[in-house]
This record gives sequence, structure tokens and C-alpha cells, in this order.
Amino acid sequence: MSTKTPPQPPAVHSAPNPEVSDRPQRRTFSVADKLRILEEIERARPGDVGAILRREGLYSSNVGRWRRQRDAGQLHGLTPAKPGPKSAPANPHKSDLERLQRENARLRDQLTRAEAVIDLQKKVAQLLEIPLGSTDRGESK
Repeated sequence: MSTKTPPQPPAVHSAPNPEVSDRPQRRTFSVADKLRILEEIERARPGDVGAILRREGLYSSNVGRWRRQRDAGQLHGLTPAKPGPKSAPANPHKSDLERLQRENARLRDQLTRAEAVIDLQKKVAQLLEIPLGSTDRGESK
């Protein structure tokens, strides 16, 4: 006995809607927009503030944060700055040079102290009338 399967309707592929993005994006407001909205809210009557917030799609917390930023002078700092001259690339040998200069200064200081000790030993030997040995290490007396 054979069973017939009902015919499958043709697969309908719907084209993606170009107005709907696959991934929602967070709205961003420029500094000019933020300042414009703040000015409009400050000029509005108390009952009209809610209408402005609904029209712009904002919460009152956004407006409060923007006010704090404006009062602290942070909103004006968000304006994009014109690019200035580029800084010089870091010299890869600079850290080695600085390390060697520090080591050189430390060794010079150590040498100065060693010479002072040797001079002091010579003066003590001269005062005590102790004969100093030869500085040649190869000679034996």
C-alpha cells in the first residue's frame, strides 16, 4: 500500500525589509542637537515638556544628564576638534639611551667615590709613614 504525500506548497522567500535593520543601533545626538533640545525644554511651559520628550523619543534622565554635562562644560568639549599636527613617532632607541645615561651617571658617581677613598688611603698612609707598595701587580719585592 502506498501513501501519497500531499504536495508541498512552493517555498516563499520573503525579501528582507530594507527599512528594518538586522541589528538595532543606539541613537546618538550631536552636541548641537543636545543644546537645541535643552534650550527648547527650558523655554517650554511645564505641561509642554512631556510633549517635547515624546516627540524626540527621550527620557527625562537623558535631559538631566545633558544639563549636568552642559553645566560642567563637558558638552562643549564633545565638539570634534580639527586635526592638528601629528606627533613625531616614538624613537625606539630612546628608552635604551635613557637607561644607558642613568647607568653612566651612576658609574661616574661610583668612580668619584672610589677615587676619593683611594686619595684618603694615600693621605693616611703618608701620615702614618707607611710605605705604599708598587702599583704594578706583576712585580714582587
